[in-house]
Amino acid sequence: MAIASALSLLAPAKLNLFLHVLGQRPDGYHDLQSVFRCISLFDEVQIQARATNQPLTLSCDVDLGDPQDNLVLRAAALLQRKSNTRYGAHVSLKKQIPVGAGLGGGSSDAAAVLVGLNHLWSLKFSVADLQHLGAELGADIPFFIQGGDAWVSGVGEQIEPLHLAARWYVVAYPDVVIPTAEIFSDPDLTRDAEPSTIARFLKAESAEVWRNDLEAVATRRYPEVRRLKNWLSQHGAAKMSGSGSAVFLEVTSQAQAQAIVAGMPPPWQGFKVAAGRIKSLQRQISELDKEN
Repeated sequence: MAIASALSLLAPAKLNLFLHVLGQRPDGYHDLQSVFRCISLFDEVQIQARATNQPLTLSCDVDLGDPQDNLVLRAAALLQRKSNTRYGAHVSLKKQIPVGAGLGGGSSDAAAVLVGLNHLWSLKFSVADLQHLGAELGADIPFFIQGGDAWVSGVGEQIEPLHLAARWYVVAYPDVVIPTAEIFSDPDLTRDAEPSTIARFLKAESAEVWRNDLEAVATRRYPEVRRLKNWLSQHGAAKMSGSGSAVFLEVTSQAQAQAIVAGMPPPWQGFKVAAGRIKSLQRQISELDKEN
């Protein structure tokens, strides 16, 4: 490894086009089915490799609490331990993805660190190896290591790539942080969805059956999420992503997305985003290699 080498990766957010909860497992986790889409809303993850026996450190332009509890540092420490490397690193995050929004920002950042440090430390772990490590930390991390669009099942570890058409979306954030565990532990959560198939989804992508089973619980617990969804629903079939609090709407054009975002009342935040051609972390690394 070239000591003090560095790189910068764009860690994308994701949308859950639907999220069905099939049941609860004996270990307390839930079996799910969902379609994930990476979107053009990014955190910037800057990684600086450090010499032997230097520490792993993290800085961020927003307050994320104790850095030692952050998923990014935990990912770096896990990779360091599993590879038996003695190199260190500093990770600097520039956050654009809202925290606690159901958009996967923390998991995407952690995936970027696993992919980036694998490159900087010259570890040569395969994509599958990195996904296996990521699954130890969070269910969404394996998806972000792959990127793109995917049918996701199990607890998030079963990932089947999809090739969906490019689309524009409005993503709206109500400035509410929702802990994922709180929604999944709610006794009123519906946990008996019927399993579906990729073929059925591709045949009727926008059908009403493709719902988010977490939405009823989240909107009951957090009325601001319900208010935001109702407002966005004036423009079409709005839906919550993940465990919330963000909601989103597919639109027909960039101009329509821009107009809706411009009309969104404060303190809500709106983002116009694209999906369908988002560069994966692996592709970003490959292009950096070609540049060098």
